[in-house]
Amino acid sequence: MANFVLVAGARLGAWAWDEVVPHLRAAGHGVHPLTLSGLADKQGFAAGQQTHVQDVVDEVEGRDLRDVVLVGHSYAGIPVGQAAERIGDRLARVVFVDSCVPADGEAFTATWPDGGAALKVSIAENGGFWPPAPAAHYDGHGLTDDQIARIVDGSTPHPGATLTEPAVLGRPLGELPATYVLCLLGGAEPSDDVAKLLTGERWRLAQMDTGHWPMFSQPRELARILLEATSPQRTSNPFR
Repeated sequence: MANFVLVAGARLGAWAWDEVVPHLRAAGHGVHPLTLSGLADKQGFAAGQQTHVQDVVDEVEGRDLRDVVLVGHSYAGIPVGQAAERIGDRLARVVFVDSCVPADGEAFTATWPDGGAALKVSIAENGGFWPPAPAAHYDGHGLTDDQIARIVDGSTPHPGATLTEPAVLGRPLGELPATYVLCLLGGAEPSDDVAKLLTGERWRLAQMDTGHWPMFSQPRELARILLEATSPQRTSNPFR
């Protein structure tokens, strides 16, 4: 039995995994959806990036979880990737769901075309938080109107410092056992940093024909991929 720790991306909380959780539990696994500090039911707290890393570590160590599959979606790949190396032999695998991946000394905004200048202005104008996105932001990602409404209604402002502070890694990310889930409606190719990681022996690639929020658009299929992540079989990897 694995223990899945599920962490959704910016502005979201543990509730984002509600339709994925039953499929994982039905397969006999422990499932622990996590809300990061400053979001959803924990909103209002001006967390930094290392606070979010510690949130993940505390969830694993506080519950004394073993055979842990850490799952990070979108922004959450940044703290999850850092936490993965800090939980030692508790880790079975880390899964990045259409996410950013941390690079030592670099912030979430590092790969943005403008270096995140517009995002930083938005954070400054909104009391240190990144405001929720409008419904139009989710168009073209395979979501129904009801699913978009659910995301918009459940989103909360995201603590800005978590997006602008640099990641801290103690060893190369490629040394971690990892699966990268690429959602094709957001782009048919992974980013350059992810493509490089996928050439390593410890990384797998999985693809989904949906958009950036698969826990809403294709929860059953996402659960299947997460369950396959516990298998020792390697998937085909065109980036090797």
